[in-house]
Amino acid sequence: MTYSVIGVLSILIHIIVNFDIFRKNEGKQFTSLNTYRLFLICVIAYHLTDAFWGILYEYKLITLVYADTVLYFISMALSVFVFTVFVIQYLERKNTFRRIMLFFGVLFFASQIVALVINFFTPVMFFFDKDGEYIAGSLRYAAFGIQIFMFLLATAYTIIISVKSSGTVKRRHLTIGIFGLSMTLAISAQIFYPLLPLYSIGYMLGCCVLHTFVVQDEKEEYIQALNTSLTREAQQKKELEAAKRLVLRDALTGVKSKQAHVDVEELYDRRIEEKSVSHFALVVFDVNGLKSVNDTLGHEAGDEYIINSCRIICNVFKHSPVFRIGGDEFVAILEGKDYDERQSLLNYFNTTIDENLRAGKGTETVGFPVVSAGMSEFDKDNDKAYRKVFVRADEAMYERKHFLKKVKSNIN
Repeated sequence: MTYSVIGVLSILIHIIVNFDIFRKNEGKQFTSLNTYRLFLICVIAYHLTDAFWGILYEYKLITLVYADTVLYFISMALSVFVFTVFVIQYLERKNTFRRIMLFFGVLFFASQIVALVINFFTPVMFFFDKDGEYIAGSLRYAAFGIQIFMFLLATAYTIIISVKSSGTVKRRHLTIGIFGLSMTLAISAQIFYPLLPLYSIGYMLGCCVLHTFVVQDEKEEYIQALNTSLTREAQQKKELEAAKRLVLRDALTGVKSKQAHVDVEELYDRRIEEKSVSHFALVVFDVNGLKSVNDTLGHEAGDEYIINSCRIICNVFKHSPVFRIGGDEFVAILEGKDYDERQSLLNYFNTTIDENLRAGKGTETVGFPVVSAGMSEFDKDNDKAYRKVFVRADEAMYERKHFLKKVKSNIN
């Protein structure tokens, strides 16, 4: 019964120690984590057959013991094969050692299956005598010999590499070296004491060592992946902000764009609905004679005419955001200081335009831009949307535009 207690204890220790490994199903941060999890499952299956073996053997249930022994050797072979695959992935080395480990892993698993099939007819792995005593066959020792060679090879190679390396490479190779050494000692002892669960003890100790380093590697790779993701996200955010600035900025004049005005209109609509804004004013501008400038002086001159017009707007309404919402249309939103001085600012702007019109002798010129402006104030009792204020300002702008055309006609 003591034999079975070791197996059960080993299963419990594996489940407790590796609970964090079993509950993670994705295994994406650490490439060999899935294989490591499969290896642990194979080891637990081995411990399970080992625990049952002790109970069944004590009660001399020979048929059941025989079947359990077959499962014992199959789970052992499978765990060794999966371990070789895990080592290859974990060490990330594509060299002769990798090929040798894979070769012996496949060879060991295949030879065990063949030997167990033969054992049904000729007891080459194990048998039970007439008294029900377990007798080990010659191929059982050969199987243990192959395992000792594999684990010794892994131990020697990884220890040598760990001495020459540092950091993660050193830690990973040293981990496999310690595991290989513990299994080599356990298997060697198992050969001489077949009725003691020494193989189970070797697995239990070796897997505890593996867990410490495998989890550490997973954490480091997760942190590295997280840092990479955060860096990528920060870069994407930076690029998005740069693209957004381009979209929200008029390329010709440098003031805010039509898209920016759309966003602001939505913002003001929400503020009006929430009753969080009590006053603001809009000034709508239209550049007079742009078509004439383009037709007579060319589009480059037309662009300069727009820029000069925008400069006058920004100089007068210097504390307010200015938007270019069309080829020759602008809007300024007045709050704060500019709102308080809105009428004097509009008067000053119109006076400047009147002077430009006279300086240009009634003709639109690049140096003396003529811009029509109309203003309207938000009425919190009646205006339910930003657009209402805009329409009134636009109507006032057209009234000013008609007035400037009359003045131009009188000058000419």
